Amino acid sequence: MSDNLQLIKSDNELDMKQKTIGNSFELEGKGLHSGLMLKLTFHPAPAGTGLIIRRIDLENQPSFEALADYVSQTVRGTVLKSGEAQVSTIEHAMAALYANGIDNCLMEVNGPEFPILDGSARMYAEKIAEAGIVETEVDKDIIYIDEAIEYATPNGSYIRATPAENTEYEVSIDYNSVVLPAQTVSFSDFTQFKKDLSNARTFVFVREIEPLLNMNLIRGGDLKNAIVIYDQFMPQENIDKLTEKLNQPRVLASEFGYLTGDLNYENEPARHKLVDLIGDLALTGKSFVGKISAHCPGHHINTEFAKILREKYIKK
Repeated sequence: MSDNLQLIKSDNELDMKQKTIGNSFELEGKGLHSGLMLKLTFHPAPAGTGLIIRRIDLENQPSFEALADYVSQTVRGTVLKSGEAQVSTIEHAMAALYANGIDNCLMEVNGPEFPILDGSARMYAEKIAEAGIVETEVDKDIIYIDEAIEYATPNGSYIRATPAENTEYEVSIDYNSVVLPAQTVSFSDFTQFKKDLSNARTFVFVREIEPLLNMNLIRGGDLKNAIVIYDQFMPQENIDKLTEKLNQPRVLASEFGYLTGDLNYENEPARHKLVDLIGDLALTGKSFVGKISAHCPGHHINTEFAKILREKYIKK
C-alpha cells in the first residue's frame, strides 16, 4: 500500500435531502483529557434541528448547536462552549455524522467531553450504520464553494477551498520525523468512510506527553486510544517516568518506533488528520461542495477555516 493512497470516487454525488439517524444509540468510555467515564447518547431529531449537544449532567441540561461559533479551545481536540456548558473532543463523532450525511441529531453527554474510545471514529461509524439513516422530505442546506479561499498560519500550515463538482479532500502532513514520514491522503467517497478512514487513530509523540500532562490534559490517554510515536532520544529514566504515569509497560529508550505496534493503515496519521478535518469543518453547520486542500492541518486552523466559511456563505 502506498503512503499516497488515493481514496477517490469521481462520480460521488451529495444527497440533497436532510437526514437523521434511524434509532437512538449510546457509547461509553473514558474521556481523553478528563479521565472520567462518560456516556454519550445519540437520538434522532427532526429536519431543521441541526446537530445539538446537550450536557445532561448540568443543571437545566443546557444545549447548543455544534457550530464553529462556539469553539473556545483547540489544544489536542476541539472544545465548544456556550455559557457554562463546555464539551470537548467532539471531532470524531462530528466526522462520522458528516460522512454519513446526518444533518439532525441530538447528542446527550453526562460530562465535559465525548469519550475517546479507541482514538478513532470507528465506533461512531459502526453505531450509525447499526442505527440506520432516515431521509426526510426537507432539502439539505448546501454551501457551494464558488471561489478560492485560503487560510494560512505562520508555521506553514494552510487550508484552501476551491470550486469542484463534488466534495473532495486532500491532506498532507510532514513532522520531519525519523519514524513518521511525510504522508498524503485524498478522499471523496463518503460511502467508504467507515472502511477507509474511520479506523485511523489519533497520535501523539512521546516528547509531547510530559507537557500535555503538565497542562492537565490527556489524563485518560494510554496506548489503547492513541498511536504513540517515539522518535527523539530521551533518557531511560524519563521514559520510565512517562510510562509509569500512563500505567503502561516500560519501553527501551534506545529503540525508536511506534510504541503501539502495527498501524491500521500505512498512512494512518495522515488519514486521522483528514478525519479531524472533516469533523471540524462540519462545524460550519452545512454540507458543502468543493475541494479542500490542507497541509499540516490541526484543530485551530481547521476551526478557523470553518468560521471563515460560515462568515462567507452563511452569515450574510
